[in-house]
Amino acid sequence: MSVTDDAIAKIKAMIVSGDLKPGSRLPREADLAAELGVSRNSLREAVRALSLVQILDVRQGDGTYVASLEPNSLLDAMSFLLDFHQDDSVLDILGVRRILEPAATALAAQQMTDEQIAHLHTLVEPPQSGAITDLVALDLSFHAAIAAASGNKVLASLLDSLSMPTTRARIWRGVTEEGAFERTVAEHRGICDAIAAHDPELAHARALAHVGGVMEWLRKAAG
Repeated sequence: MSVTDDAIAKIKAMIVSGDLKPGSRLPREADLAAELGVSRNSLREAVRALSLVQILDVRQGDGTYVASLEPNSLLDAMSFLLDFHQDDSVLDILGVRRILEPAATALAAQQMTDEQIAHLHTLVEPPQSGAITDLVALDLSFHAAIAAASGNKVLASLLDSLSMPTTRARIWRGVTEEGAFERTVAEHRGICDAIAAHDPELAHARALAHVGGVMEWLRKAAG
């Protein structure tokens, strides 16, 4: 378990035990980090992750509060966490993507026009906001553009249907794995360069490694 995952687990335990009640404000960052025995940076990442799944509510200039935890909100948050710890469906979906996406990328390397490649380059650079959610949005657009450029509408449609169910996994990786943001950008650049060089074998290999890396992380995160 990563240090950030450890901090997440400890905050969740405080909520379950009643030490932190719905609507209550979290202690000062320094105090809570000391109480949990984690660094302030790890605590910050844990808070960010839990706010994404609506367990915590970060209010700029006011503080961080435990969400209301009304049934609908809580069930959505819990189902999100179950995706990683009790359900292999996301991993199965990635397994299918690992078969199909390298093939689509190889086809795109053979068929992409200069105009399409120029557009793909705009989807490779990290968002100015630096937000994980914005990076994931670019990630989805990047892979969709490659699939569409494969020239096979059925393949593109299949990959599109497999993309959205893994969005939460991508966000979770971004907030819990150190360097995931930079690694994703670097891998996308490598895939883009292979396509621009019209090298289908290299494009296939880099796409395979890219999806395989996400699968390896998810296996560890769900373990």
